[in-house]
Amino acid sequence: MKYAKNMLETIGNTPLVKINKLAEEIPALVLAKYETFNPGNSVKDRMAVKMIEEAEADGRLKPGGTIIEGTSGNTGMGLALGAIVKGYKMVCVISDKQSKEKMDILRAVGSEVVVCPNDVEPDDPRSYYSTSKRLAEETPNSWYVNQYDNPSNAKAHYESTGPEIWEQTEGKITHFVVGVGTGGTISGVGKYLKEKNPDIKIWGIDTYGSVFKKYHETGEFDENEIYPYITEGIGEDILPANVDFDIIDGFTKVTDKDAAVYTRKLAEVEGMFLGNSAGAAMKGLLQLKEHFTKDDVVVVLFHDHGSRYVAKIYNDDWMREQGFID
Repeated sequence: MKYAKNMLETIGNTPLVKINKLAEEIPALVLAKYETFNPGNSVKDRMAVKMIEEAEADGRLKPGGTIIEGTSGNTGMGLALGAIVKGYKMVCVISDKQSKEKMDILRAVGSEVVVCPNDVEPDDPRSYYSTSKRLAEETPNSWYVNQYDNPSNAKAHYESTGPEIWEQTEGKITHFVVGVGTGGTISGVGKYLKEKNPDIKIWGIDTYGSVFKKYHETGEFDENEIYPYITEGIGEDILPANVDFDIIDGFTKVTDKDAAVYTRKLAEVEGMFLGNSAGAAMKGLLQLKEHFTKDDVVVVLFHDHGSRYVAKIYNDDWMREQGFID
């Protein structure tokens, strides 16, 4: 009989799905690596379990311990599933810009959720970075995950996501496009693919209000680039250790409005009910279309599920309030 011994064994081996109407302007074959088929409905399940397993192996995470992490929601979900199966407590520290659905889902799987203000500096004691570190220091037998700088993050994608994409495309992939937040996905997948074929181009999708694009192009960390933005799951006001800028060939920035509008279009036109960063990635693909030819195979990774954004992106009133639709 074929069955998974627990939910963690269902992570990975997600499908590649062709994007049709929305990619008509793009001369290449465009395929989506559809990560919502993971049990926590996002790509973050892969690295969450990898980080737990490696922390168990070297003694950072001990039996009966508490896992503490600052998250935009999806890593928290993956960690929560791991905590349930393996018998740990879970504390998720999340910023108030994230959707209510994300917070409710984390509570539904038994996590304690601590909400912090978004519009503060990273080193402000109220930020979700600082708060998660403080809670880890105050909580006995706890482990602070730190997905931004934890090397297990990128390693998970080097070992699973990258090989899957290579095998599914029979080595024909020419471009990989993905939204960049912690940097684990783009760096891990990019490293694997470039080892297989150094000519493969790796493109990152960034958002306005984030430092990645300018830093990649100039080497300057420009604080003037930083301001609050609405798009969830991509962009940063810090430089995570997991972002390997040497592997990335370029970035394109997508506005909050375009990201939201194209998230809706993916659902309405392609039947792909996805999260906010997928809309950013889709619009970013269209912005990059002059880089692709008819012989190319472009893989774009879609991070998470539309159920996390029903009260925001998929709510007409909210979209009108933001000025994203008439």
